[in-house]
Amino acid sequence: MFPNLKNQFFLDPDIIFLNHGSFGACARPIYENLLEWQSKLEEEPVKFFENTIINELKKSRMALGNYINCPSEDLVYFPNPTTAVNAVARSLKLSPGDEVLSTNHIYGALDRSWKYICDNKKANFIKAQVPFPIESKQEFLESIFKHITNKTKVIFLSHITSMTAIIFPIEEVIKFAKEKNILTIIDGAHVPGHIPLDIMKLDADIYTGACHKWMCTPKGISFLYVKKELQKNIHPLVISWGWESDNPGQSKFLDWHEWQGTRDMSAYLTIPAAVEFLNKYNWLEVGKRCQDQVIRTRNDFIDMLNISLPCPDNWLGQMASIPLPIGEADLFKNSLLEKYKIQVPVFKWEENIYLRYSIQAYNTNDDLNKLLSAVKEILS
Repeated sequence: MFPNLKNQFFLDPDIIFLNHGSFGACARPIYENLLEWQSKLEEEPVKFFENTIINELKKSRMALGNYINCPSEDLVYFPNPTTAVNAVARSLKLSPGDEVLSTNHIYGALDRSWKYICDNKKANFIKAQVPFPIESKQEFLESIFKHITNKTKVIFLSHITSMTAIIFPIEEVIKFAKEKNILTIIDGAHVPGHIPLDIMKLDADIYTGACHKWMCTPKGISFLYVKKELQKNIHPLVISWGWESDNPGQSKFLDWHEWQGTRDMSAYLTIPAAVEFLNKYNWLEVGKRCQDQVIRTRNDFIDMLNISLPCPDNWLGQMASIPLPIGEADLFKNSLLEKYKIQVPVFKWEENIYLRYSIQAYNTNDDLNKLLSAVKEILS
């Protein structure tokens, strides 16, 4: 699809890689920038930790803030969105009987996190049943709004769902929640670098996203955005030197979460290089062309499998999930990998088995044709 970009990644040329959505794939220039930072760390570790890291983290947050449109001082880095959400959820002052509302499309790790935290606080974790296939935004909104009560304190939604790979129209939910004084927390793990993200326009109270997926950065880079007036309530998972710091920085929020013992934070410093890479190759156009191919391939699957439309076209980004008429997910997935050299997730969600394919700049039309042919052959 973008021949000049395929060589920018390290991926095994013998594998048809259609699973960018799970862990991403780091672009060469960004990975090389990581190695530069790690070399600087090891050349002079004391200088790096005592003089370099805080200022460079600030530059990195500024680059990310410009990219997703929010103040850099309202951002802090985490290794993944699950860790970020745990920091937020554990800090919430939930009372017995309070309700946290999410959906059946919630990412599995965070489903477990919220269940654990709500159980411990004797709060109720409610999951609205959002249908899939789904036909309209109204259908989505009705499935959410009918579960909101005077006990609802938090609404936690995926921006792009992991299992069903759809873009939730969350804007109206956020607006409604604000009117009802309900806290909104958005899991945007799949969003940065995938679809345009404007934090200020979206206006959620709290937002977390991964950079190591669609921004093509090294693994273990995610961010947590918290509105200024809420930051004092979000306590760190690890109490370290930033708590009641002897050398206070720009804010307690940054002190608390940025410094949590000795760790290699080099990956966080690659964000300026990542943004430069995405801008250089006009990543919005890359994403649009990948999205067009996702829709064409989805339509080919619909025709081949004789199934209904899973969702409107504009609910898709660079991923799509297709229901398969099979009984064993792992066997099908292993067949695709071992026989056809296709790396793509196949899994059970609710009562159905799905194949979720991702399309990134390094994929070709031939990759998708081989996937379609392989699925057809295995099913025949």
